[in-house]
Amino acid sequence: MVERGDVLASPEEEEEVEGMEEEGGGAAGPRGRGCFGAPIRWLRMLSAEMHWSFVLGVVLVYGVSQGLGGALSRVATEYYMKDVQEVQPSEAQIYSAIVNVPWLIKPIWGLLTDVVPVRGYRRRPYFVCAGLLSVFSMLMLSFYKVHLVLALVLLTAGSTGVAIADVTIDACVAQNSISHPYLAADMQSLCALSASIGALVGFIISGILVHLIGPMGVYGLLTVPAGLMLLLGIILDEPHTPNFDYRQVNRRFLDAGKAMWTTLKIPAVWRPCLYMYISFALSLNILDGMFYWYTDAKGGPSFSKETVGYLFSIGAVGSLLGALLYQHSLRDHPFRDLLLWTQLSFGLSGMLDLVLVLRLNLKFGIPDYVFAVIDEWVSQMVSRLKWMPLLVLSSKLCPSGIEGTFFALLMSIDNLGLFSSSWGGGILLHVLGVTRTQFKSLWLAILIRNILRISPLCLLFLVPRGDPKSSILPSEELASEEDTEALEPEKIELVSLVKRTDNGR
Repeated sequence: MVERGDVLASPEEEEEVEGMEEEGGGAAGPRGRGCFGAPIRWLRMLSAEMHWSFVLGVVLVYGVSQGLGGALSRVATEYYMKDVQEVQPSEAQIYSAIVNVPWLIKPIWGLLTDVVPVRGYRRRPYFVCAGLLSVFSMLMLSFYKVHLVLALVLLTAGSTGVAIADVTIDACVAQNSISHPYLAADMQSLCALSASIGALVGFIISGILVHLIGPMGVYGLLTVPAGLMLLLGIILDEPHTPNFDYRQVNRRFLDAGKAMWTTLKIPAVWRPCLYMYISFALSLNILDGMFYWYTDAKGGPSFSKETVGYLFSIGAVGSLLGALLYQHSLRDHPFRDLLLWTQLSFGLSGMLDLVLVLRLNLKFGIPDYVFAVIDEWVSQMVSRLKWMPLLVLSSKLCPSGIEGTFFALLMSIDNLGLFSSSWGGGILLHVLGVTRTQFKSLWLAILIRNILRISPLCLLFLVPRGDPKSSILPSEELASEEDTEALEPEKIELVSLVKRTDNGR
């Protein structure tokens, strides 16, 4: 019962009061409803439409593993390569691309979890394997200063574990985008918001942790997000399918490959895929050069570990605001129109790095830290705004029946573009002679990168003008009946963590 004045309310009145509080946002009334009620109602709507386990899975994988864990790993690895392994910035840039190779072969992870069950389970063993792989690699890096080659192997193993977990969630998003096309933007916003909030928390504490326990100590803490993936695999309630005929594996691989190739040949699919790859590849990644300049350059800002972590956390805030801006104002805009302005803004935002490196901000009386905060905030917000419509577009290019594996293929194309960007940026830094102590040509690297960022605007005709709420592919081209029947049992989806009692909702 609840108290009203000097009397106690009856159970019926109590339920009425609680209902009114929920509808009115509690004691805060309309103000609470506006500030806190809308996000809660949004999450409840997504949970009702696609089951709460989908929302929970997104939060665990995107928010904890990729967001929080990714933020800690990024800062720790930057200092690990610079201070422990003592490599050049151009080498660190290339090594970061090598560590991300598992993300290039996401379709393989998708096919394995799709068609190769282990002991009668299709999902749980792969979550367990991913967790064990990540836990082992992080523990090894935290206990010993290993050779550079072994360090790259261990970092790549940890990246593999996160990539395997990511495939399952991406598949759920793609599958639900087909069954609920009007919620495609909401699902991508949920992924982006989870990742951004997790990254914000991770970056805030990353610099402090690196300062207190060093990058190797942070690797030890990263066993916690990895352990959550392991725990998810242990408690996952998944139907058991014994006596699987492994002789069907080859045929299923061939069926999936045939269906993906057939879909890729559709002009409405390969044209935006080509644009996405070129858009990412031409934005050369020179972040390691900027990181070394932030911390080691003579006459530079000489930021501390804590400051670097705070700067990256500001970037996470910008990314979060970008996701919110897309969700509330831009998600209904046609793909081509939105990408025109986001790509242009992406190139122009890079000029802030040029102002900082040329020390022009000091001539205007703006301190390095203040300007770096503005730079990181704007860059990450624009980057998120550029990324969001591409994610929604990718989810709408997936054929029914192989949506999980095909979405993984599309993400691999994007990651291939990022891989090319990192290698290209590393080569550019090497050619221009940017080292641990020489940064005279860093401004030129930034200028070349910014010009290349704008060049994909010439290829915008490859992107459809479609409404994000409607399907892009004709229904008859999403998948043939034969392919759908062959692959229907192997759809990738996150099974509820508990047995369903809501009629399969």
